[in-house]
Amino acid sequence: MFTRVFFMSDLNVDLYWSFRSPFSYIILPEIKRLITAYRVHVTVKPVYPLIIRVPDYFQKADPRFFSYLLRDAERTAQMQSIPFAKPEPDPIVMHQETRMAAPEQPYIYRLNRIAAAASLTSDILPLVDEVSQLIWSGQVQNWHAGSHLQDAIQRAGYDLATLDHQAHTQPKALDAQLAQNQKDLESAGHWGVPTLIFKGEPFFGHDRVSHLIWRMQQHGLQAR
Repeated sequence: MFTRVFFMSDLNVDLYWSFRSPFSYIILPEIKRLITAYRVHVTVKPVYPLIIRVPDYFQKADPRFFSYLLRDAERTAQMQSIPFAKPEPDPIVMHQETRMAAPEQPYIYRLNRIAAAASLTSDILPLVDEVSQLIWSGQVQNWHAGSHLQDAIQRAGYDLATLDHQAHTQPKALDAQLAQNQKDLESAGHWGVPTLIFKGEPFFGHDRVSHLIWRMQQHGLQAR
């Protein structure tokens, strides 16, 4: 499990993040290096994937968009020695013919709501780190089956049954929190993930951490 210590003098950064985004997974090692090297506190703010927020998004996009995205993500992961495989199952249940999300979404609502529930009381970077590795690393078959998710949540320091209970009993409140995250992201000037926000300025993409460091150095960024 990844753990960290932060201080009142740390600079604060928000990371807008999705379980379905391969580049949200790929950025996490860089985020962990960032907070290990510098006096920075990163708050993860989960949002629903675009296909949930904008149901016809992929219908309007070029049909090659998603296949290229996965190819680029796989290539980037290989360059950075990050284990990577297309998730099975996809966190989004999607009709391949129509490129629309199915009405029933057994995975993404659960994942986002348990992350939102956990964020009410503590830092969820360890949680999204463990769960995203489970989904995207290819190190297990059927990440949703058996005790895989429970074990990942436990490694992050949480109890899945407790988080599931909150997700089942407070879905509207948790979805309102997730919707607010999305509104805050859009108010800062972007809509996609992963996006880092520092003092209201957005840095979109897994390859913008160096730009963020440069900006924070102008605001007194300190090494640990």
